[in-house]
Amino acid sequence: MGHTTEQHLILKPRADATAAIQAAMRERILILDGAMGTMIQRYKLSESQYRGTRFAAHPSDVKGNNEMLSLTQPHVIREIHEQYLAAGADIIETNTFGATRIAQADYGLEQDDVVYDMNYESTLLARAACDQYSTPDKPRYVAGALGPQPKTASLGPDVNDPSYRNITFEELRVAYYAQVDALVRGGCDIILI
Repeated sequence: MGHTTEQHLILKPRADATAAIQAAMRERILILDGAMGTMIQRYKLSESQYRGTRFAAHPSDVKGNNEMLSLTQPHVIREIHEQYLAAGADIIETNTFGATRIAQADYGLEQDDVVYDMNYESTLLARAACDQYSTPDKPRYVAGALGPQPKTASLGPDVNDPSYRNITFEELRVAYYAQVDALVRGGCDIILI
């Protein structure tokens, strides 16, 4: 894709949204959407639906990898966003809670282009839904969602060796930076950690 190396990029959400969000928060409480995972479960998607055509031949099971649905079932993700917006949400989270190379390694999908596409396309879906529902009196905003990782630098996975870590701070930093890069490029207004 068209992303650059981190030395050449300053990550900053849409500048015009920052002032608007701050002004809106001075006037009222902004409503954040709800859980994505439980909404996805209502669709009862099969393994082949999770895979779509792009990952049809992928060697690992992917059912439950909700972040990949932004690539394989974008209409489902868009519909969920629209349901929250119709219910009155002001801020829509991207479907990217586990869209890092660290979390995606559990599914064999840690490749940089796949992870970038998950984050970027998720942001475009949320952005399109927010733009559709925005009015001059009630603009809607996109929050790029970053979730925890299945590996942590704060605790060792081996009780017999409490100093051992299965990931480094630098690996976490690089993974989160790549995720935020794609979220910002996709047009998010907020980074939600």
